[in-house]
Amino acid sequence: MADPLTEQMVSEARAKNPVALRAVYESLAPGVLGYLRSKGCEDPEALAQEVFLTVFSQLPTITGGAAGLRTFAFSVAHARMVDDHRRRERQPVAAPYDPLADTRYTPSAETAVLESVLAAEPLLAGLTEQQREVLLLRVVADLSLEDSAVIMGKTVNSVKQLQRRALIALKERITGKEATEHEQYVQQPQ
Repeated sequence: MADPLTEQMVSEARAKNPVALRAVYESLAPGVLGYLRSKGCEDPEALAQEVFLTVFSQLPTITGGAAGLRTFAFSVAHARMVDDHRRRERQPVAAPYDPLADTRYTPSAETAVLESVLAAEPLLAGLTEQQREVLLLRVVADLSLEDSAVIMGKTVNSVKQLQRRALIALKERITGKEATEHEQYVQQPQ
């Protein structure tokens, strides 16, 4: 097969003939791109464009006709490939961050509170609405007795009483639940 890159095409390309420049590009680009891809360049298309920007800017100074142009194009491609590999060696590849794979991952304070509230929901279900409100304001929101009393429209003493009764009820539920679980464990056949 005859080389599509001819001496006449090269001399017309030196004269900045757009048709000849396009023909030079179409003749050399597939080989340059294939070379850069086969060498494992990170962005071979961008490097090929850089190669042709250099080749076309140096076209008037290139000697040796079509063979000289081909040699020059591939020597520029080789230089860009070496530059690409050196750049990547200096700059390590950034790994994408996956928060779930991070061993240092800890849930946010909001998540921890929501999880604890959701876990406590079955225990809170047995309390009156006002007892639940007092515990949520005092424990989850970390409000003082005075602030909780203002929010609930009650006296500080009534909030204290509601909190005390709620904690006693929770203790009884937890103690009863633990006793039931212990009994179930003991009764299981070994």
